[in-house]
Parts: sequence; C-alpha cells; structure tokens
Amino acid sequence: MSEITLHHVPFSRSFRVLWLLEEMGLDCGIVEYDIASGMMRKGDFPLKSPAVRVPALEIDGRTLFESGAIVEYLCETHGPEFGRAPGHPERADFLQWIHYAETMGSLLEQLNLNMVFLRPPAKPSPVVVKLNVVRLAQTLKGMEARMGDHDWLLAGGFSGADVMMGFNLFAAPFYVKMEQFQGLEAYRARIEARPAYQRARARDGEQKFYTQDFYPVPEV
Repeated sequence: MSEITLHHVPFSRSFRVLWLLEEMGLDCGIVEYDIASGMMRKGDFPLKSPAVRVPALEIDGRTLFESGAIVEYLCETHGPEFGRAPGHPERADFLQWIHYAETMGSLLEQLNLNMVFLRPPAKPSPVVVKLNVVRLAQTLKGMEARMGDHDWLLAGGFSGADVMMGFNLFAAPFYVKMEQFQGLEAYRARIEARPAYQRARARDGEQKFYTQDFYPVPEV
C-alpha cells in the first residue's frame, strides 16, 4: 500500500479522518497546520484542497478533500465493515447520517466563526448566535430521538457514520448544555471508550480554538 498522508488541524474536521484511519488500522503521516498562522495558504496546500481547508488526504495515488467524501471513500475501498455498500438495507441510513453530520457541522462552524474566530472590534450578533444555538440543539434533539436505544447510529453496529457524527459531539458542548441529552452523553462515552478513538486523540495534537469551556449567547 502506498504511503498515506493526512493534512490536519488538531480538533478540526480532519480528526474524523485520523480516527477512521485508526479504526481501520491504516498508518498515516500527519502534516499539521496552525489556522491562525495562515500557513495553509502558502506552499502547495491550496493545490491539495480547493477551499484551502483541512482535511486533505493523500492516499492511493490521489488527494481527497472533504471529510464526508473521504469517510465514504475509505469505507468503500479500505474498510467495508465500516460502511454499508449499495444494496445493503442500512445503506440509505448510512448516507443520511453522514450528511446530517454536516448539517450539524455547518451550525458549529457558524458558532465558531462568531464566538471564537471573530476579532475585535467586530462583535458577534446575539440574535445570530442564539438562532444557531437553538438550531444546533434541535439537530441534537432529532439525532437522539432517531437513535433510540441503539448503541450506534445504525442498528448493525459502529460505522463511518459514527465517525462523522461523533466528532460533532465534542464541539457541541461548547455551545449547548448537553445534560439535556442523556442518550447522546452515553453515546459519547461509548465513543471515548473505543481504543481507536483514544489512539487518534493521542495523535491529534493540542486544540487551540477554544479558550473557555462554554460560550454563552452574548448579551444584547
């Protein structure tokens, strides 16, 4: 197998790829970036990722970008036990959860932009932040309701969809009080207990985004 290289920012969506590679037992080299330094806009990285964002994964003689596409590709080519092939009865749910993860992820991104990356003298809009927090909580509520008493998103067991969605559950608590979602809290504990997750977290690097444990909606 050819060498695998992951272009990565700690505690970002590229963690999904790092985690899935660990689940599959695929070793990779890591090229780590610091968002604040602007280093991703330099060198040849813009040629690897059109949006100049992580992840970018060099594998099988090609470079892939977009975490959802990478997860689907890896499941189809390197770890079919983590995917649901066409014709499988859980195929539709597998795809649906992978893309639902980005519905939730887009709200987290907006909250990160407003509450973490926006620099003075600019100020976050309390109305916009509150709206996105409410929407994020609704995506969590809907996810918990659909999971029911399953251990994982799919009744057939752990899959790449859990990798996509599980990452979100470590960012959401910065904006939403998770005590109201006991089912998701238990789900997150199951994720944390996975040896591959623990190995990936050990390799992830230090997160430099969040400077506090919780970001309340700004006062008007």
